[in-house]
Parts: sequence; structure tokens; C-alpha cells
Amino acid sequence: MRANWDLVLEKILSHGNYDELSVLFHLLLTEEERSAIAGRLKVFQLLLDGEMSQRQIAAEYEVSIATITRCSNYLKNMAPSHREKIQQLIKAC
Repeated sequence: MRANWDLVLEKILSHGNYDELSVLFHLLLTEEERSAIAGRLKVFQLLLDGEMSQRQIAAEYEVSIATITRCSNYLKNMAPSHREKIQQLIKAC
């Protein structure tokens, strides 16, 4: 079976409230996967904020340096317009 990410996104968009999304994500993701996603979101927020070093982020939020480096490299290599869009999306959280 080949997974279709667009179908996943459509399913997520079809649920408009917290309780429904919580049930859906608990069904689709393990606790470890949900924690990893939450950690990455926090890393992106902190990197975009620019007030903490990567080592400070790792120490304070117990996220691996490898994860922080991947997030940082992703931000560095994206187009400025894409980075601005990401910043708007993350700040809205």
C-alpha cells in the first residue's frame, strides 16, 4: 500500500475542533511521534525567535542537537518567502 499524504492532510482539514483532532492524532501517531512533532515545532519557534543558541535549546527543552541542526539547516536553505510563511504559521500556534 502506498500512503498518500494529500489524503492525510484532507482528513486533518475535515476536522475542525480540538477533540476530534486529538482523537485522530492519537489514532495515527504513537506517543513518541506526537512528542517528536511537538519538539520540532518548539525548535522551529525558538530558532525563528533567535533568542537562544542551539545548545541552550537542547539543554532546556531536552531535544537532540541533531534535531535542532536539521531544523536549522532546513530554515537556512528555504526561500525567504517560504521562511516568512512558516514564521506566520508557527507564530499563530
